[in-house]
Amino acid sequence: MPVPGASPWPTVAKPRVKSQGLTALPLTPITGMMLMKSSTQAENPGIKRRLRGVNLALVCCALVLLLAPLVPYTLAAVSPDSATAFWDHVRHGTIGATQIKGTESGQLINESGTWWLEWRNQWVSPGGAWALSLSLVTLTLVYLLIGTNRMPERSGKTIERWSRMDRTIHWFMAITFLLLGVTGLSILYGKSVLIPMMGKDAFASFLYLAKNVHNYLGPLFSLALVVMAIKWLKHNFFTLVDMKWFATLGGMIGKGHAPADFTNGGEKAWFWVLVLLGLVVSGSGLVLDFPNYGQIRETMQNANLIHAISAVVLFCGSLFHIYMGTLGVEGALEGMVSGEVDEAWAEQHHSLWVERVKQNG
Repeated sequence: MPVPGASPWPTVAKPRVKSQGLTALPLTPITGMMLMKSSTQAENPGIKRRLRGVNLALVCCALVLLLAPLVPYTLAAVSPDSATAFWDHVRHGTIGATQIKGTESGQLINESGTWWLEWRNQWVSPGGAWALSLSLVTLTLVYLLIGTNRMPERSGKTIERWSRMDRTIHWFMAITFLLLGVTGLSILYGKSVLIPMMGKDAFASFLYLAKNVHNYLGPLFSLALVVMAIKWLKHNFFTLVDMKWFATLGGMIGKGHAPADFTNGGEKAWFWVLVLLGLVVSGSGLVLDFPNYGQIRETMQNANLIHAISAVVLFCGSLFHIYMGTLGVEGALEGMVSGEVDEAWAEQHHSLWVERVKQNG
């Protein structure tokens, strides 16, 4: 008979079986399953770490097996031959495909940039420095050896030589030209000349201002140049009289002063240098000023070199013009300040023009 209060399930012995280091846990009456546990693992925790290492190694091996078929494709994509060909195309400026829209956006390296840098730093910059230095030395020697061309005793009578419009054009061009010259030379030589004098921070601020002044005044100078060329063209055609003026260097060789009309040979020469080189400077400057009209980089580089060379030559010529109008010839500056010159000065330097003025009353 069943004992009151006893379990309805029959009592089953719970044996423990040991085999090869494994301990069998008791059978449960619910599942009837046996849970196995390593007795060695239970006794030695270091085994757990070893098992984790083995598992990780197995995972890595599985990944290697999965990715192994892709290795040949990867090696083919970066083979030495294809890499060499790729960089050859890059160095030679081959244009590739890109999502960036713009002129030459698909060109990684512009080979002509190295050529431009060499020309600028090895030829244009040193050559310009020599040209400016020689111009200043020449003018200094001329002043020391020849001195100022003095005007005779003033007559007390004046002749109108330049109208208000002429003087406005001249001084507007003169001021803008000097500002463009100073700022342009600062851009060309600032790194080697101004940084040691001003320091990098002060030079950076100055150059930022100089660059903007240069860029905005450039188109205004170009416009004034065209107006001046049209206004004064009639006075600057060469004649045989000018050939005689050049033969005597304006009266510096021989006795007396060479006859001249409203403008002499030297003034006409400066007019054409200013107009022709001024147009070159203006044209190349406008290309640099407005780079958003599809210019390629090589076009910009060529424009930069042309702009620098022509501007330096023009600035050297302006030094001689400034010298002749101030220290070189007494009374020359008066005509461009007041518009009138003394009659004695006019007869000395522009005798043919004075005769025509007197004939016309």
